[in-house]
Amino acid sequence: QVQLVESGGGLVQPGGSLRLSCAVSGFTLDYYAIGWFRQAPGKEREGVSCISSSDGSTYYADSVKGPFTISRDNAKNTVYLQMNSLKPGDTAVYYCATDLVCGSSWLNPKAFGDYWGQGTQVTVSS
Repeated sequence: QVQLVESGGGLVQPGGSLRLSCAVSGFTLDYYAIGWFRQAPGKEREGVSCISSSDGSTYYADSVKGPFTISRDNAKNTVYLQMNSLKPGDTAVYYCATDLVCGSSWLNPKAFGDYWGQGTQVTVSS
């Protein structure tokens, strides 16, 4: 049974940091890409970052390039999203999902992945 479980969300002040985790089970992480997505209240879900399986290539949405870093630990079947310099605009529910590759359309959540986690809330507020 394929499962993805996000954790690490919470309330943080502007400028602070959080590290999200996506723990996967039911499949071998080595052979799959993992994407991070987020959905703010009243907005559509959007792509944040993706890491490929083959060579560990990473991709970022322009809005998070620089402060956010995606990484994977295949031995732990876990993918991380390190988020620094957080802003109120980063407030959203963050989801991870899996697909065979990141691909050229990874930013579009409707084109990515069959399996999704339940999400973890990130709130950036003073």
